[in-house]
Amino acid sequence: MTVKSIRRAYQVIKIALNYGLDGLIPAKLKPWYFKLLRLCFFWLTNKHKDKVGGERLKLAMQELGPVYIKFGQMLSTRRDLLSDEWADELAMLQDRVPPFDSALAKELIEQELGAPIETFFDDFDDTPLASASISQVHTARLKSNGAEVVLKVLRPKVEQKVQADLLLMTQSAQFLETLLGQGNRLRPLEVVEDYRTTIEGELNLKLEALNTIKLRNNFLDSDALYIPYIYEEYCYTRLIVMERIYGIPVSDKAALIAQGTNLQLLAERGVELFFTQVFRDNFFHADMHPGNIFVSTEHPDNPFYIGLDCGIMGTLSEQDKRYLAENFLAFFNRDYTRIAQLYIESGWVSADTDIVAFEQAIKVVCEPMFNKPLDEISFGHVLLELFRTARRFDMVVQPQLVLLEKTLLYIEGLGRQLYPQLDLWKTAKPFLEGWMAEQIGPIGIAKKVKKQFPYWADKLPELPELIYDNLKVGKNFVSSQNQLLERYLKQQQKVHKSNYLLITSAVLVICGTILFVQHATLWASYGAMGAGALLWLLGWRSRPKNRKF
Repeated sequence: MTVKSIRRAYQVIKIALNYGLDGLIPAKLKPWYFKLLRLCFFWLTNKHKDKVGGERLKLAMQELGPVYIKFGQMLSTRRDLLSDEWADELAMLQDRVPPFDSALAKELIEQELGAPIETFFDDFDDTPLASASISQVHTARLKSNGAEVVLKVLRPKVEQKVQADLLLMTQSAQFLETLLGQGNRLRPLEVVEDYRTTIEGELNLKLEALNTIKLRNNFLDSDALYIPYIYEEYCYTRLIVMERIYGIPVSDKAALIAQGTNLQLLAERGVELFFTQVFRDNFFHADMHPGNIFVSTEHPDNPFYIGLDCGIMGTLSEQDKRYLAENFLAFFNRDYTRIAQLYIESGWVSADTDIVAFEQAIKVVCEPMFNKPLDEISFGHVLLELFRTARRFDMVVQPQLVLLEKTLLYIEGLGRQLYPQLDLWKTAKPFLEGWMAEQIGPIGIAKKVKKQFPYWADKLPELPELIYDNLKVGKNFVSSQNQLLERYLKQQQKVHKSNYLLITSAVLVICGTILFVQHATLWASYGAMGAGALLWLLGWRSRPKNRKF
């Protein structure tokens, strides 16, 4: 480690101990040498004993800086690992970072453009429109057409700072993993790797630009979501230029009410947008917190969302989508056996899992939810509780499902904040049933055939040759089997008929099986095994009734 890294490590340890984070580790999980390590920093004491654990962790992350603040925000979505109390505390972390010098921002932008800002833009505003832990945003106008745009540029040396903090986080997680043991429920290494994937994606603004273009194209004709236009010719790894938008933050309910927004329609559209992104497009915005969502001021009676910041996007496999849809429908029908089967069939939990015990655990968790009115049951909470239950049965971590769960919780929270009477099941159930019908019905089959047609059309001309080659292999196989059989018959002429037939049949069965394993022709192998079985039956029938084998 460099001197700079050692200093940063000490700073992290100092803040952690000043907030008493060492005291949050249960005593039974602390090894004998833990006290010795703690004594090495005897002058650093807990200065916040009056605060609960979740609040102390939140305050420590705020003091550690932007990277840890974003880590806390991500951690707040892992309700499968944390209690609701701790998750709620971390969810209050606000990514409010002081802006860096505008002259430096201008210099960084010009480095990416390879030319002075005035070459492409007019009215560049030195005062940032927004400042976050990773980037800063300034407004300007395009010289070419006068369009209002925003320029989002990464903070200076943010990549090095992020990587340094990630290294410290990984080392700390490894140490904590050693303390807690490999089977611990917190899985610190897994959480840090999850965060690494998230934040490294945000460090590449060119990737964010491409994600934005794709999401925009998916909703070009939509009256529910608008994605700003990206000026791709001005986008680089550390700079992105996009259309400037105007709208009301989705969290500003008072402003939405003041302009007469149809909040019920807006809330329902949020749910529809989520399921459309997941099941129709298989490309969903995975960072839909209130800071990234605005509502248009146009047509408040027919409102639509404006989505920003597409740095973190999620996708699911076709198998994951189907199992997820079936999970929700099975829960709705209280079919807990099917839920357990789906988790095993999908590979999310091991095939060796005790399915009866798993089913009972799911029932214990899910059944009490039906004591509430249906419109009060949360999709996100259902998914969360299923994941928590599956954890006890060693569920394999599914990062794409964690992103999905986080996004679903955001969407539900926003929807019910806008319109508390929102019935997610009424909105989503027809969508899921229709999607499932498309997947397993005639339309779905036709789509799969159409999708595979180019492959089979390419292979069709080779079919006669493949048939000929297989017949030739089969002929050679049968010939070799006949030769083996003849040699064996000569050696066994003096053996009793019934024993002879029985042994011959066994040899043929074994030979056929071995050749089958060695990729011989399937038909020929079955033929050998079938012949062996027939000879065995003949031998059995000819065996003396009073003879014992």
